[in-house]
Amino acid sequence: MAKFNLDLLKRLCEAPGIPGREDPIRAVVVEEMRPLIDELTVDIMGNVVGVKKGSGGPRVMIAAHIDEIGFVVKHIDDQGFIRLQQMGGFDPRALFAQRVLVHGFSGKVLRGAVIPAAKPIHLMDPGEAKQLKIDDYFVDLGLPADEVTASVEIGDMVTMDRTLESNGTSVISKSLDDRVGVYVMIEAIREMSSSNAEIIAVATSQEEVGVRGAITAAYTAEPEISIALDVTLAMDIPGASPESAISRLGKGPAIKIFDSSHLTHPKLVRHVRDVAEEKNIPYQLEILPRGGTDASAMQLSRGGSAAITLSIPCRYVHTVNETSNIEDINGTVDLLAAYLEAAGTRSYGYEVN
Repeated sequence: MAKFNLDLLKRLCEAPGIPGREDPIRAVVVEEMRPLIDELTVDIMGNVVGVKKGSGGPRVMIAAHIDEIGFVVKHIDDQGFIRLQQMGGFDPRALFAQRVLVHGFSGKVLRGAVIPAAKPIHLMDPGEAKQLKIDDYFVDLGLPADEVTASVEIGDMVTMDRTLESNGTSVISKSLDDRVGVYVMIEAIREMSSSNAEIIAVATSQEEVGVRGAITAAYTAEPEISIALDVTLAMDIPGASPESAISRLGKGPAIKIFDSSHLTHPKLVRHVRDVAEEKNIPYQLEILPRGGTDASAMQLSRGGSAAITLSIPCRYVHTVNETSNIEDINGTVDLLAAYLEAAGTRSYGYEVN
């Protein structure tokens, strides 16, 4: 059974890295992956590619993305207030009165408040409050304009300002999407024993803006079997009906059946389920009406591959309070490690009658 490594997950989640600016988080991943695999490279897209050699088994590509949703500086006005260009999907309601870190070109990291350009509630007439958009927000660094422009310029990275915390049962953090998937990939490779498969473990870049890293990495790797690791919605909360829960915290990893980006391979799903049942790993089946993962790119690359997504249930996705259950995380590590040991023992091809 996997042992939870809180320190590693905390370092992964707290490292900054929006799409295309993943250098800090990439450094953490390289450090952790290097002793676990046979070959390690970083490609032109910024994907970290680790290869664990096999002995005649299939090529299995694992993908978990390192980028987090965030922003770049779009404009600095003459008072030093910053406007933002989002990188990835935000619900504007989740940004009200949050704090961010502006990673300036000067090397300084400046903390600021995200505030809507609107009157405070004390001065509004009844019914005057409006639905906010991303463009309504600005960042106040609390500095004179000349000090802001001495450290910050257009295009600088902006990330949400939150740490990872744990109560022993669950974790809450920004960027569990998808640093927890990266964590699962690293820990499963650490946990697994021998496998005949050639394992290509890829910490992918730029997933939040169109699975871009996975597209190029899969084209290079030419996998026969593809496994994406990502979070999925856990809607086991007030305001959601039981049939729309998608997944539930504490019920184990979710084996994806469907999302709007790919259809998982039914024979691969059956094999993963059989492995879970053989190892007594609780799991749940997932149908996600909208959304997608790196599996969409891997499934369609070159001649295609048998693809699946293993999901970690997560409440409040794409907010600073993403929440996952520790046993679900451990169970996903165990399931991936067990499947990698069994990879190649079944064929997923279709017969011509």
